[in-house]
Amino acid sequence: MKSTLLCLTLLTLPLTTHAIDAGPASPQQQETEGWLLLQSRNKAASPTPQTSTPTERELSMQRWLKSYQHEIPEFFDQDQGGKVDSGNGS
Repeated sequence: MKSTLLCLTLLTLPLTTHAIDAGPASPQQQETEGWLLLQSRNKAASPTPQTSTPTERELSMQRWLKSYQHEIPEFFDQDQGGKVDSGNGS
């Protein structure tokens, strides 16, 4: 039974990927995909190299190293930090 279900799932996989490739749903999505395409093909790179000063590099390294001073908690306390607005206006 499980192998039949797995086989059917794998057979329908190309149909679901075809639906994704059908095209952008909105002008905003078209714009986003256009920028991502430019980025992935390296067509919109700046001709000016962006460098940082030794001071900027040192400050960045210190900030990165300081981030390791805080222990990662074993779990997140849901009641700490306030409430989340549900957005329904109540």
